[in-house]
Amino acid sequence: MSATLSVALDNEGFLLDRDDWSEEVAVELAQSDGFEMTEQVMHFIREARAMYEEDGVVPPIRIFAKKQKVSTKDLYDIFKKGPMKLICKWGGLPKPTGCV
Repeated sequence: MSATLSVALDNEGFLLDRDDWSEEVAVELAQSDGFEMTEQVMHFIREARAMYEEDGVVPPIRIFAKKQKVSTKDLYDIFKKGPMKLICKWGGLPKPTGCV
């Protein structure tokens, strides 16, 4: 396990300050959830962050999957539980609302 994160998190492990995010923080957040970061997962995080910057909202999983040219099943295969929740958590984005 890596050193304790030096960023403030809420009780669910989401960043309190989005400006604290970096790819290194994403790796540590994933590791703290027992997940080994891959380039594919980091790509999804970067894409979700770009979509959030563009639209001001966390993309719904169906729209995100379509833009990434993957199925929602593929995302669930990779992330197991709540792909958008984990992408947002590790990506320093707000918690997604609605169906995740």
